[in-house]
Amino acid sequence: MTATDTTVELPRRLEWQVAEVREIVVETPRVKSLSLYVTDWPGHVAGQHVDIRLTGEDGYQAQRSYSIASPPEDELIALTVARVDNGEVSPYLLDDVRASDKFELRGPIGGYFVWTISETRPLQLIAGGSGIAPLMAMLRHRERRDDHRPTVLVYSSRTAEDVIYREELEAMARRDRDLRVVHALTSTQPRDWTGYRRRIDKSMLAESCFTPEMRPSTFVCGPTPFVETASRLLVELGLPPLSIKTERFGPTGG
Repeated sequence: MTATDTTVELPRRLEWQVAEVREIVVETPRVKSLSLYVTDWPGHVAGQHVDIRLTGEDGYQAQRSYSIASPPEDELIALTVARVDNGEVSPYLLDDVRASDKFELRGPIGGYFVWTISETRPLQLIAGGSGIAPLMAMLRHRERRDDHRPTVLVYSSRTAEDVIYREELEAMARRDRDLRVVHALTSTQPRDWTGYRRRIDKSMLAESCFTPEMRPSTFVCGPTPFVETASRLLVELGLPPLSIKTERFGPTGG
């Protein structure tokens, strides 16, 4: 056996790179998406995230993680940033950053909470608030590749004004009969609202989600209490715990 017979490719070391802001999209009053260009971006898988590092004039650094909302097919990397009150990073990204500004980024990061069209099972996505970001990367990847597997998104938001990507999601669902988008508004609802008017609960998931017999690929993302509740309810409905992939976030200073 030669030395080359046993050689394995080691994981690539993540290096900090410079990201340039190319476009800023206002999603909601508290959320914006930044489209970034990274010269040596190696590509990513839907569901992965990146680290952002900001350095002040005095040398102070702040670092946060953000899910990638764009599909692997896009040249630019989209990060969807929600405001965290009294945060260090999100207020700067939302209020101060302009097109052509630059900051440090490293990634892509993560190999568990990921999805590609090579998966053969139905796709089931449960999102709370800005937890929609990595799931949107999956939906966009699915659409770019003209994949028509049965897919459902159950998306919980406080108000209609807080629904991120609302118009794009509605357009996706109109174009594809195999995609169902189910909204739940937990705080206030418009008078003509036809979606759910409460927090996600067991009966809502039973009505909206695939049966355990369909063995869906299931992803749940959102604030920690939301993810824990949704995951527990899915298990009570018969999904094997190990079949549910979760990603959660909590108060980190933003």
